Amino acid sequence: MHPDSQEPRGHSPPLPQPRGDLSTTVLKALGGVTAPLPLALPRTVDPYGDDLQLALYVLYELHYQGFDGVSDEHEWNPELLALRGLLEQRFLDALRTDVPQRTDADEALAPLLVEPVGHDESSVSHYLQRNGTLEQLREYAAVRSLYHLKEADPHAWVLPRLHGRAKAAMVAVEFDEFGAGHPEDIHAQLFADLMTDLGLRTAYGRYVETAPAEALATVNVMSLFGLHRALRGALVGHFAAVEVASPPSSRRLASALRRTGAGPAAARFYDEHVEADAVHEQVVRRDVIGGLRASEPMLEPDIAFGVQATVLLEEHLGRQLLGAWRDQRSALRTPL
Repeated sequence: MHPDSQEPRGHSPPLPQPRGDLSTTVLKALGGVTAPLPLALPRTVDPYGDDLQLALYVLYELHYQGFDGVSDEHEWNPELLALRGLLEQRFLDALRTDVPQRTDADEALAPLLVEPVGHDESSVSHYLQRNGTLEQLREYAAVRSLYHLKEADPHAWVLPRLHGRAKAAMVAVEFDEFGAGHPEDIHAQLFADLMTDLGLRTAYGRYVETAPAEALATVNVMSLFGLHRALRGALVGHFAAVEVASPPSSRRLASALRRTGAGPAAARFYDEHVEADAVHEQVVRRDVIGGLRASEPMLEPDIAFGVQATVLLEEHLGRQLLGAWRDQRSALRTPL
């Protein structure tokens, strides 16, 4: 553990500021303001926009760390759950409309298994390895902290919904993600150490305010898939996409951090993922997906959907980050 690092999950974060009518409604409800919640969403609400994604993020966080001053009873408030269902359906409908219609998981994963020749102009990790500044790496870490400070937690929701070979393999991978019995090696703690080396605050949820909608969506999709048994195949697909893409991108990010002098703990996080995820990728493809196919073959299209939804949302985030950095401006809502 980094000597200056603190336990990032030691306290619940404060509620963020709203970004529109929906998030205002949710935040007021959590703050104790009694008012009717909407029974339908306006057709103009952007499923990938700041307002919906922040509202959804806040409602999902009630199942994780909660918020300072917000009663834990809100986690199962039926009116908030009904509103969350409306937000989820809008988000899910958009994803099902926008991803390619593939039904084979191997076909969906195939593009992720091929490394591009040379420099990939659309890749965030390629850009950061080659051109990224220390400040851009700090922004990237701040954005990714929304997930990495609870790394593997959303995927743990699927464990009670798997059985046999798929369950055993998923537990084995999650065991590594949670430090294999060593708290200092929990991947969320390793990321907190990375943030400390980069001069960032490690408090859980600290950078929600600065994160663009595209970053919130990459986190929300994990909770969407994880909290619904009907989407267990999609969550496995998401996990597979992350594990397959991780080793090469982690290698590039570790190189970028060393090039910019970020510090040993910063590089260690990605070094760990180069090694661990190369093994995890094989286990997930062979045993988690293979086991799920064998026991529940009807979930194959959902696995493919989870892979492709992950790729789509990462592309959205990549365009947002690279567009800002190439214009020499901050990619965050408010600069660090």
